[in-house]
Amino acid sequence: MSALAELLAFQRETEALAQVMGRLGWDQETVMPRGAAEQRGEEMAALESVLHARRTDPRIGDWLAAAEAGTEAEAAQLRLIARSYDKARRVPSRLAAELARVTSVSQGKWAAARAADDLAAFLPVLSEVVALRREEAAALAEGGDLYDALLDGYEPEAHAADIAALFDRMRPRLVALRASLAEAPPAPVLTGHFPKAQQLALSHEIAAAFGYDFARGRIDEAVHPFSSGSFNDVRITTRVDEGEPLGCLYSTIHEVGHAGYEQTIAQDFGLSVLGQGVSMGVHESQSRIYENQLGRSPAFCHWLYGRMVDRFGALSVNGPEEFARAVNRVASGYIRTEADEVHYNLHIMLRFDLERALVAGDLTVNDLEAAWNDRFLADFGVAVDRPRNGVLQDVHWPVGLFGYFPTYSLGNVYAGCLHAAMRDALPGLDDQLSRGDVAPALGWLGERLQRHGGLRKPRATIEHATGAEIGEEPLLDYLEAKFGALYGL
Repeated sequence: MSALAELLAFQRETEALAQVMGRLGWDQETVMPRGAAEQRGEEMAALESVLHARRTDPRIGDWLAAAEAGTEAEAAQLRLIARSYDKARRVPSRLAAELARVTSVSQGKWAAARAADDLAAFLPVLSEVVALRREEAAALAEGGDLYDALLDGYEPEAHAADIAALFDRMRPRLVALRASLAEAPPAPVLTGHFPKAQQLALSHEIAAAFGYDFARGRIDEAVHPFSSGSFNDVRITTRVDEGEPLGCLYSTIHEVGHAGYEQTIAQDFGLSVLGQGVSMGVHESQSRIYENQLGRSPAFCHWLYGRMVDRFGALSVNGPEEFARAVNRVASGYIRTEADEVHYNLHIMLRFDLERALVAGDLTVNDLEAAWNDRFLADFGVAVDRPRNGVLQDVHWPVGLFGYFPTYSLGNVYAGCLHAAMRDALPGLDDQLSRGDVAPALGWLGERLQRHGGLRKPRATIEHATGAEIGEEPLLDYLEAKFGALYGL
């Protein structure tokens, strides 16, 4: 057996074990009994120790030195395995295991603290998570920027300074658009009682419309919706509020965007380093384009309005046009996952600045709530009323995902570029969406981007799909055009 064949066989087993660990995480957020949290932390730590040992096995270095790639896919696999090997060797096994244990425990304590609005009960374990991530960042950075070291784990070769500059360019147009919309007559609000069973049934119908393969996936409920898995086992979650169905429906579409990416990757790449989304920014481009440019388009809302009436009877809004305005209603709100497209990136900018300060040591965990509340009031003009609507709302920091948040905005920028190219390629798209036919859009994304998995680097993935350089202008132009039309500006 050649060095390449031995390396890829070894890596396949490592990827399979990583999927098992991911399944433990899915179980923890969906059906695990609450009393199992401490034990699950030990289980996660044990499995992470096994994975870390495999990822740092000296044989990988020998195989990499001897392996010769004969195809583009083999060259990409060697590049990604070498990158992973280099990063894993910098992190001590003890630290990797402790991170897995503490973040698993932290997740359970966060869920309890969020439900009770008891931030003080959660701060001690959050302090542990921050300290461990800073230690990991120092090991990875080797004297470089700590935040960049963590960001690289979610968006390879991205830098905080570049993201900060991107946000500086985006903010003026977002703030100006928000100001213009604030002066326009407000959009209607969808009100009423929407039973849980019917919401979940419609979520399943919409997921199927967006191409989700239930033979290789399932929908469950979670405190914070997420997608988990790859290859032939890709699961999603949603959440239900019987007074507000749009959160459930659009969380489902968002997570189907992630899952659709994973399910569409070429089967030949399964259980390999190419068999998963290439970065979180690219992943978010799929979830955001499914949710927003497709799912919240006035055209798709025309179809969804009919399905809502069929499921729930007469609605509090009159007709599909008013329904589209309700779906795209712009208003300052506490919750990032429920934010409209105009405000969403402002939520990310807040989190980006705060977590950079935490990682740099310029902000302490004990001062985090005050910093959050002050910034939120300044940016959104609304005072945070309780922790679950503020610093406790997201699962990311409890599980140590520092550096993840800016990938949401990168995903929005990427989605803007993809949407512009898609519109050029599919001039009849609105007619198709108005019939609930998403297949042409999904086919375009699948062929241009999704099936390639990790074959190319993140920016090259988007540029290959669109045939153009990446920039924020397509996203901002889309937002101004869409909301200008909806609000009659």
